[in-house]
Amino acid sequence: MKNKTGAEYARSKYSEFTVHSETTLMEFIMAAMSGISRNRAKDILAGHGVSVDRRETTRFDEPLHPGQVVRISKHKRSTQLQNHYVKIVYEDKDLVVIEKAEGILSMPATAKQYSAKQVLDEYFEKRHFKCTAHTVHRLDRETSGLMMFAKNLETAQILEDNWHDIVYDRRYVAVVSGCVEQEGGTVENWLKDNKAYITFSSPEDPGGGKYAVTHYRTLKRTSHCSLVELKLETGRKNQIRVHMKDIGHPVCGDRKYGDGFDPIGRLCLHAYRLNFYHPRTGERMDFETPFPAQFLKLFQPHNNQQE
Repeated sequence: MKNKTGAEYARSKYSEFTVHSETTLMEFIMAAMSGISRNRAKDILAGHGVSVDRRETTRFDEPLHPGQVVRISKHKRSTQLQNHYVKIVYEDKDLVVIEKAEGILSMPATAKQYSAKQVLDEYFEKRHFKCTAHTVHRLDRETSGLMMFAKNLETAQILEDNWHDIVYDRRYVAVVSGCVEQEGGTVENWLKDNKAYITFSSPEDPGGGKYAVTHYRTLKRTSHCSLVELKLETGRKNQIRVHMKDIGHPVCGDRKYGDGFDPIGRLCLHAYRLNFYHPRTGERMDFETPFPAQFLKLFQPHNNQQE
C-alpha cells in the first residue's frame, strides 16, 4: 500500500483554509464551516481543534490576515470527556459549561462523594491541565441541566462578586403535579431553612430569610400534570421546589417537597438555559439544551392524558 505523503495525511486529519481578508478566527470558522453556530465554533476551539499557520490556538478573537492558513480538525480528540453523568458543552481557559445528568452531586458535601466537580478535576488531570473546577453555582443531585464551573480562582471570584450582573438569564423546565390553570405568574416570598434543613417560605422575612422570586409560564397541561418554564430572578436553595409547592403544584418526583406523584422515577426538573457575559471578555455566552424527552412524553396524545 502506498504511504501517504505529509500533505495527504494532513488533509485526512484537517480541513485547510486560506484567509483572504482581515477577520477574526471565530468569524472565519463560522464562515468556513458553512455557517455553524457560534457555540459550535467555540466548542471546536475549546477542543484544541484549530491551528493558524500550524500554531494551535483556542483564542476566538484572534485577528487573521490575508495569506494565513487555518486548519480545522475533522475528528474529535480522544481526550474528550466520556462520562455518563457529565457532558462538556463549552470550555475555554477560564471556565467550562457542562450538562449534568440527574443523580450526581454538583460538588461533594463530604470527602470521597462522587460529584461533577470530581469528574472535571479528573478530566483536567488526564489532559495535564494545571487547574481545578471551582463551583460558582449548584444544581441539586436529582436536577439535570446546564452548569458552569470556573477553572481558576480569579474567574471564580469575578463570578462570585458579580453573579447577578454576569448571568442574565437562567431558565428551567419542570413537570409539576396537577393541571396548572394559570397561563403564568410570579411567586415571591422569603425562604429559610428550619433546624431539620427543610426550606420553608414566608410572606415576610422570618429573620435571616432570603428574598426569592420565581416567574413561571405554563407550556402544556393534562389532568394529571403540567409542563412549566421557570425563570429565576434569584437563586436560592430549593427555590423552585418550594415555590411550586407554594402554588399547589409541586415538582413531580420531589421526595422532599412533593405530593408523591412520580410519573418517570426522577425529579422532573431540568436547567435548560444558561446565558451570561463571559467574566473575562464580556462576550455574550448563550447555552440551551432540549427539554428532556421523558418530560415531553408525558404530554403526548397516546398517553391518553392530553386534554
